[in-house]
Amino acid sequence: MKLERIPDEFTKAASVLKDIQAHGFEAYFVGGSVRDALLRQPIHDVDIATSAYPEEIKQIFPRTVDVGIDHGTVLVLVGEEQYEITTFRTESTYQDFRRPDTVTFVRSLREDLKRRDFTINALAMNVEGTIIDLFDGMNDLEKRIIRAVGNPKERFHEDALRMMRGLRFASQLDFTIEPNTLAAIEEFHPLLGKISVERIAVEFIKLLLGKNRKNAFQPFIETECYLYCPELNKYGEALFNFLDLPNKQIETDSQAWALLINTLNLKGNEIRSFLKSWKQSNQMIHEVQQLIYGLNQRLLDDWQVMDLFNLGLNAALSVEKLLFYYGQNSKLEEVRERYLCLPIHDRKQLAITGNDLLTYFDKKPGKWLGEMIEAIEAAVVNGEIANNKEVLITFAKDKIDKE
Repeated sequence: MKLERIPDEFTKAASVLKDIQAHGFEAYFVGGSVRDALLRQPIHDVDIATSAYPEEIKQIFPRTVDVGIDHGTVLVLVGEEQYEITTFRTESTYQDFRRPDTVTFVRSLREDLKRRDFTINALAMNVEGTIIDLFDGMNDLEKRIIRAVGNPKERFHEDALRMMRGLRFASQLDFTIEPNTLAAIEEFHPLLGKISVERIAVEFIKLLLGKNRKNAFQPFIETECYLYCPELNKYGEALFNFLDLPNKQIETDSQAWALLINTLNLKGNEIRSFLKSWKQSNQMIHEVQQLIYGLNQRLLDDWQVMDLFNLGLNAALSVEKLLFYYGQNSKLEEVRERYLCLPIHDRKQLAITGNDLLTYFDKKPGKWLGEMIEAIEAAVVNGEIANNKEVLITFAKDKIDKE
């Protein structure tokens, strides 16, 4: 088969393949970019595989970076573009179920493709757009099937993360995992215990954000992969409740975590602990905590003015979008308008500062100052007083006089 129209990403990189071929070597586009071109989906990274060894690639191109030269990968810089070029290779045993003990460079495309994870990723394309399909990946693409290349038990024993990748692709592409591949995941799922949390988290969040997460999340539970994911072994039954949420695609990482955590019914500090176990950043933890707080408030009642102020517009709109999963209607435009109509949107916009209060009252900093700023802020946001320095000083004086 030949692509009728070669995407621009490949056309841009065509000169790289031609330069390699001009020196007597084979070169092909490989992997996910070829798969996505056939599925007419956006192409991200264009990967190139070649019969040339790394040192030979470095002799062909004047600008290169050794990004993974031990494993045969050289980064080639062409103008403002950069391409990872990897030598055809075979791999030995995998003692840690993630990285091969040794890598052997070969001159055979077949040998290179047969070590790849799934048939739909074991496709290659030459510079003219002709597809090289040595493992029936085109047929699996057409049937929307995730199938391991060769023996799935060998593929997962080589690299246990491939099990999570297979589930992730089922969600992202809305494909089904074929029975032998699924059975191998069920058999080898304990090997996920050998994989770093960071790597599992990347695949897990992509699974949650896929167009058909239910397609992947159910086998994720049924094959017991969840037992080897941080904290999830405590929540087997609750995970099935997550399946009951509408299967609409989730927009962001923080929304996905918020929906999952809300389903698991985690409270307070449990949220931070859970996300820390998944190696999530403090920024992500903060965003998720905000969403869960806002979601719980919004499911009970309409927004309070201070909630909108404290959350900010983006978080409030994000919460509104989550209401769909609980059978409620969102009010995006109304929330946007209410937020924009707030007297201030940040404490820094107050017409008074902590230093102003310290100077006026000639008092030392302390708990009183933080409480006073909070009281002033709430009064301004709720429209009880104007954001005017004299008015705010008077408000503060009245509060101190009453104490």
